[in-house]
Amino acid sequence: MPKYLSVSTTNKFKINKKVVHSIVSEINRELNLKFSELEINFVNNETILELNKKYLKHNYNTDVITLTYPEGTFQLNGYIFISYEQAKENSNRFITSLGNEILRLIIHGVLHIAGFKDKEIAEKKIMSNEEDRLVKKLDRYSKTILKNL
Repeated sequence: MPKYLSVSTTNKFKINKKVVHSIVSEINRELNLKFSELEINFVNNETILELNKKYLKHNYNTDVITLTYPEGTFQLNGYIFISYEQAKENSNRFITSLGNEILRLIIHGVLHIAGFKDKEIAEKKIMSNEEDRLVKKLDRYSKTILKNL
C-alpha cells in the first residue's frame, strides 16, 4: 500500500474511496510495487483534455492519464487522472458495467506508474494481458466501486 494514497472526485461522480484503496492495495501486493505517493483523481472530459494538452501535447479527450514523479527513484510516485465521462462512454461502447470500466482504468493507470508501456504493439500486448489478468482477479470490486449512481 502506498504510504500516501489520495482519491478525489467531483460531486457529479461518486466513487467508493475505500474500495479504490483496496484495489490499489491488492495490485501493490500482486505486483510487489514500492509506492510512496499516489493520487487518483476522477475528473470530467474538460479537465482531462486540458491535462492531455498541457502534459502530453495531445489535443483530444482520453479516458486515463498517468503522470509519474520524480524519475529515477526506487519509490513509485504518481498521479492518475480518470475521466468519469469517458469511462461512461467506454462502458457503453465495450458493453460492460461502469464499475468494471473504472476498475480497468485504475489498473491501467497503476500499471503505467509501475513501468508498463503501451506505445509499441509488443508492449501493448504485455500490458493488456496484465490488465486483463488483474481485472479478472479484482472483478469483485467492480460491483461496489460506485456510490449512489
